[in-house]
Amino acid sequence: MKEDWTPIVSQLDSTRAVLLSTAIALPEDRWRTPPRPGAWSGAEVMAHLTMVESRVLEGAQKTASAPLQRVPVWKRLHLPVALAEWRGFRVKSPIPLDSQLVCEKQLTIERLEAARQRTLRFIEENRSRDLGVYRFPHPFFGSLNLYDWFRMIAHHEARHTHQLREIVELFQH
Repeated sequence: MKEDWTPIVSQLDSTRAVLLSTAIALPEDRWRTPPRPGAWSGAEVMAHLTMVESRVLEGAQKTASAPLQRVPVWKRLHLPVALAEWRGFRVKSPIPLDSQLVCEKQLTIERLEAARQRTLRFIEENRSRDLGVYRFPHPFFGSLNLYDWFRMIAHHEARHTHQLREIVELFQH
Protein backbone atom coordinates (compact mmCIF):
# COMPACT_ATOMS: atom_id res chain seq x y z
CA MET A 1 0.00 0.00 0.00
CA LYS A 2 1.37 3.39 -1.02
CA GLU A 3 2.31 5.46 2.01
CA ASP A 4 2.54 9.17 2.57
CA TRP A 5 6.20 10.19 2.67
CA THR A 6 5.49 13.32 4.74
CA PRO A 7 5.84 11.73 8.20
CA ILE A 8 8.94 9.81 7.12
CA VAL A 9 10.64 12.91 5.73
CA SER A 10 9.61 14.83 8.86
CA GLN A 11 11.19 12.15 11.04
CA LEU A 12 14.37 12.22 8.93
CA ASP A 13 14.51 16.02 9.23
CA SER A 14 13.92 16.15 12.97
CA THR A 15 16.42 13.42 13.85
CA ARG A 16 19.01 15.04 11.57
CA ALA A 17 18.56 18.43 13.25
CA VAL A 18 19.19 16.93 16.69
CA LEU A 19 22.14 14.91 15.40
CA LEU A 20 23.80 17.96 13.85
CA SER A 21 23.30 20.16 16.91
CA THR A 22 24.86 17.40 19.02
CA ALA A 23 27.79 16.94 16.62
CA ILE A 24 28.43 20.67 16.52
CA ALA A 25 28.65 20.69 20.34
CA LEU A 26 31.61 18.29 20.22
CA PRO A 27 34.80 20.38 20.36
CA GLU A 28 36.89 20.26 17.19
CA ASP A 29 39.98 19.19 19.16
CA ARG A 30 38.05 16.15 20.45
CA TRP A 31 36.34 15.29 17.13
CA ARG A 32 38.62 12.33 16.38
CA THR A 33 39.24 11.32 19.99
CA PRO A 34 37.48 8.15 21.15
CA PRO A 35 35.92 8.53 24.60
CA ARG A 36 37.55 5.25 25.71
CA PRO A 37 39.66 2.51 24.13
CA GLY A 38 37.73 0.55 21.52
CA ALA A 39 34.94 3.14 21.25
CA TRP A 40 34.20 5.31 18.23
CA SER A 41 35.08 8.98 18.13
CA GLY A 42 32.50 11.54 17.00
CA ALA A 43 34.14 11.54 13.56
CA GLU A 44 33.77 7.76 13.34
CA VAL A 45 30.13 7.85 14.41
CA MET A 46 29.35 10.40 11.73
CA ALA A 47 31.31 8.47 9.07
CA HIS A 48 29.32 5.36 10.01
CA LEU A 49 26.03 7.23 9.60
CA THR A 50 27.10 8.48 6.18
CA MET A 51 28.01 4.95 5.13
CA VAL A 52 24.75 3.44 6.39
CA GLU A 53 22.55 6.04 4.70
CA SER A 54 24.48 5.62 1.44
CA ARG A 55 24.14 1.83 1.61
CA VAL A 56 20.43 2.01 2.34
CA LEU A 57 19.93 4.35 -0.60
CA GLU A 58 21.96 2.07 -2.89
CA GLY A 59 19.82 -0.89 -1.80
CA ALA A 60 16.62 1.08 -2.29
CA GLN A 61 17.64 2.22 -5.77
CA LYS A 62 18.64 -1.27 -6.81
CA THR A 63 15.48 -2.84 -5.38
CA ALA A 64 13.10 -0.23 -6.81
CA SER A 65 14.61 -0.51 -10.29
CA ALA A 66 14.56 -4.33 -10.40
CA PRO A 67 11.55 -6.43 -11.38
CA LEU A 68 9.16 -6.78 -8.46
CA GLN A 69 9.83 -9.88 -6.36
CA ARG A 70 6.77 -11.20 -4.53
CA VAL A 71 7.61 -12.10 -0.96
CA PRO A 72 5.41 -14.50 1.03
CA VAL A 73 3.69 -13.00 4.06
CA TRP A 74 5.71 -15.05 6.54
CA LYS A 75 8.95 -13.67 5.03
CA ARG A 76 7.69 -10.11 5.43
CA LEU A 77 7.68 -10.37 9.21
CA HIS A 78 10.34 -8.27 10.85
CA LEU A 79 11.24 -6.58 14.10
CA PRO A 80 10.02 -3.00 14.52
CA VAL A 81 12.60 -0.59 13.08
CA ALA A 82 12.14 1.68 16.12
CA LEU A 83 14.33 -0.83 17.97
CA ALA A 84 17.26 0.70 16.08
CA GLU A 85 17.15 3.54 18.64
CA TRP A 86 17.47 1.30 21.66
CA ARG A 87 20.97 1.28 23.07
CA GLY A 88 20.27 -1.51 25.53
CA PHE A 89 22.58 -3.74 23.55
CA ARG A 90 25.66 -3.09 21.47
CA VAL A 91 25.72 -4.29 17.89
CA LYS A 92 28.81 -4.52 15.74
CA SER A 93 28.09 -2.92 12.40
CA PRO A 94 28.22 -5.36 9.48
CA ILE A 95 29.60 -2.46 7.41
CA PRO A 96 33.33 -1.93 8.04
CA LEU A 97 34.17 1.68 8.76
CA ASP A 98 35.78 3.47 5.81
CA SER A 99 38.72 5.31 7.38
CA GLN A 100 38.75 7.77 4.44
CA LEU A 101 35.41 9.14 5.68
CA VAL A 102 36.88 9.90 9.12
CA CYS A 103 37.99 13.50 8.67
CA GLU A 104 37.57 17.00 10.04
CA LYS A 105 34.17 17.99 11.34
CA GLN A 106 32.97 20.33 8.58
CA LEU A 107 33.81 17.90 5.77
CA THR A 108 32.21 15.02 7.68
CA ILE A 109 29.00 17.01 8.12
CA GLU A 110 29.01 18.03 4.45
CA ARG A 111 29.34 14.39 3.37
CA LEU A 112 26.50 13.35 5.66
CA GLU A 113 24.32 16.15 4.30
CA ALA A 114 25.17 15.15 0.71
CA ALA A 115 24.01 11.60 1.49
CA ARG A 116 20.75 13.03 2.87
CA GLN A 117 20.21 15.13 -0.24
CA ARG A 118 20.56 11.99 -2.37
CA THR A 119 18.04 10.23 -0.10
CA LEU A 120 15.54 13.07 -0.36
CA ARG A 121 15.97 13.19 -4.14
CA PHE A 122 15.18 9.46 -4.33
CA ILE A 123 12.09 9.95 -2.17
CA GLU A 124 10.90 12.86 -4.29
CA GLU A 125 11.47 10.96 -7.54
CA ASN A 126 9.45 8.01 -6.21
CA ARG A 127 6.62 9.80 -4.38
CA SER A 128 4.00 8.55 -6.83
CA ARG A 129 5.09 4.90 -6.57
CA ASP A 130 4.08 2.31 -4.01
CA LEU A 131 7.46 1.40 -2.53
CA GLY A 132 5.88 -0.80 0.14
CA VAL A 133 5.98 -3.72 -2.29
CA TYR A 134 9.77 -3.53 -2.63
CA ARG A 135 11.81 -5.21 0.07
CA PHE A 136 15.33 -6.23 0.94
CA PRO A 137 16.71 -7.79 4.11
CA HIS A 138 18.16 -5.90 7.05
CA PRO A 139 20.90 -7.85 8.87
CA PHE A 140 19.12 -7.61 12.25
CA PHE A 141 15.47 -6.67 11.67
CA GLY A 142 14.48 -8.94 8.77
CA SER A 143 12.86 -8.10 5.45
CA LEU A 144 11.99 -4.39 5.34
CA ASN A 145 10.01 -2.56 2.70
CA LEU A 146 11.49 0.68 1.40
CA TYR A 147 9.35 2.88 3.64
CA ASP A 148 10.64 0.98 6.68
CA TRP A 149 14.23 1.30 5.43
CA PHE A 150 13.95 5.09 5.42
CA ARG A 151 12.29 5.07 8.86
CA MET A 152 15.19 2.90 10.01
CA ILE A 153 17.67 5.59 8.88
CA ALA A 154 15.98 8.06 11.23
CA HIS A 155 15.89 5.64 14.16
CA HIS A 156 19.51 4.66 13.53
CA GLU A 157 20.53 8.33 13.59
CA ALA A 158 18.64 8.81 16.85
CA ARG A 159 20.58 5.88 18.35
CA HIS A 160 23.90 7.40 17.36
CA THR A 161 22.81 10.87 18.47
CA HIS A 162 22.57 9.41 21.99
CA GLN A 163 26.06 8.02 21.53
CA LEU A 164 27.38 11.40 20.38
CA ARG A 165 25.66 13.11 23.30
CA GLU A 166 27.49 10.76 25.68
CA ILE A 167 30.80 11.65 24.00
CA VAL A 168 30.05 15.40 24.24
CA GLU A 169 29.12 15.10 27.93
CA LEU A 170 32.24 13.08 28.70
CA PHE A 171 34.53 15.69 27.15
CA GLN A 172 32.72 18.58 28.87
CA HIS A 173 33.59 17.28 32.32
